[in-house]
Amino acid sequence: MDQKCGALERAERIKLIIFDVDGVLTDGGIYIGVEGELYKPFFCRDGLGITLAHKAGIKTAIITGRTSKQVAFRAGELHISEVFQGKLDKRTAYQELKEKLGLRDEEIGYIGDDLIDLPILLQVGLPMAVGDAVAEVRQEALLTSSYPGGRGAVRELIEFILKAQGKWQALIEDFYAAAPVKNEGLAQ
Repeated sequence: MDQKCGALERAERIKLIIFDVDGVLTDGGIYIGVEGELYKPFFCRDGLGITLAHKAGIKTAIITGRTSKQVAFRAGELHISEVFQGKLDKRTAYQELKEKLGLRDEEIGYIGDDLIDLPILLQVGLPMAVGDAVAEVRQEALLTSSYPGGRGAVRELIEFILKAQGKWQALIEDFYAAAPVKNEGLAQ
């Protein structure tokens, strides 16, 4: 992961993470079936990262330029209640979201991948990019994942925030606590 100066301190203040979809939560491809139906591949580990963020008290939202039923469905699965679709100019949705949740720019992180994301990246407290984002987005990001969009970038960036806030270890301990007791006799 590429981390610029100030990223850790800014991550400590994050209360909301906003995601773009195509190229961030998905690999950026648009898959079209023979009947014209759209498919979008979402990565399960990114989904668990979003669930862990919620468990740690961090809110999440989506602002995307395209509109699709797949995004609404996946957002519902992940309990992302703030979803703005069809927003080619994402600034209005961002302002509405910020006011609705009563947050300041410095309390918000955004993960983007393309030029359409620049206006928001330049406003938020923690601008982030997926590993295969365009050069202009990577230049403005304080954190750039080592993974491409739709393949673990979201998870890596969320983990960074949770670790910066000192919440990661408690979340991991919950998984160990849920594991069955080891049978020492089988180890031989």
